[in-house]
Amino acid sequence: MRIMGLDFGSKTVGVAVSDALLITAQGVEIIRRKSPNKLRQTLARIDELKEMYEADKIVLGFPKNMNNTQGERCEKTLEFKEMLEKRTGLEVVLWDERLTTVAADRAMSEGGIRGEDRKNYVDKLAATFILQGYLDFLHNQKID
Repeated sequence: MRIMGLDFGSKTVGVAVSDALLITAQGVEIIRRKSPNKLRQTLARIDELKEMYEADKIVLGFPKNMNNTQGERCEKTLEFKEMLEKRTGLEVVLWDERLTTVAADRAMSEGGIRGEDRKNYVDKLAATFILQGYLDFLHNQKID
């Protein structure tokens, strides 16, 4: 069993997958699209990746506001979740993604990646942080 993590943005989707033991998350790619509303190719690529990595579940970052309210991005993410479930046939779990992009940017800064180069990696790294958070949660559930 593997789990796929997604960081859904207005023009990109960062993708990560877990290892078979559900311990670690690895960034896979960033799916880019020309228009925020053109999702058919994005969904098709996610479906291909699901097959390639034999994913059984998808964890989708849910971009709540810092005060825990849901804004316009949450609405778009809920719509995307519905499309993902129809296209892939998999369960899609929403996961609070507050500060994952900030954490990804900070990690790259500390790693010496220049500011202009970070945009090439930030979504994939954010997807990795989203998925790793979920995997850690699952692991902690088993321990308690």
